[in-house]
Amino acid sequence: MEEESFQAINDNSPFIAWIHNISLNQQKYMKSKFKELDLGHDVRYIMFIYDNPNCSQEDLVNMFGQSKGNIAKTLKKLEDQGFIRREVNPENRRKYMLNTTEKGNNLVPEYRKISKEWEKEVGISEEDIEIKKRIKEIAIKGMKLIEDN
Repeated sequence: MEEESFQAINDNSPFIAWIHNISLNQQKYMKSKFKELDLGHDVRYIMFIYDNPNCSQEDLVNMFGQSKGNIAKTLKKLEDQGFIRREVNPENRRKYMLNTTEKGNNLVPEYRKISKEWEKEVGISEEDIEIKKRIKEIAIKGMKLIEDN
């Protein structure tokens, strides 16, 4: 595509619009690589659970800023699809511990591999570590800002 096609992305665009655009395009790319799964953004929950064994639904609510109802609905779907399992927390029987299943454990490394390929294709490299750190700092401050309100 020619540069003129991307006039909506310009210096006057809000920074967050660029981030949103990057996220959407990465998700579209990943969806094209994992057509049979149709997970979209829900894969982020599988990845979080994979990286944080025995986490809780509340951990996901806090991390992703979604409502308890939305998280519960998505977790049910992921459980039905065989990516995660919920187990009663023996220390608090009203809460569940979340873990990935074998299917989820197999998905995450493959997803990360394809995601790294996307990053390479769009020009994100290991040299961009400072940019990544700064965006992570902004994300954390944004979460804290919402938490404080």
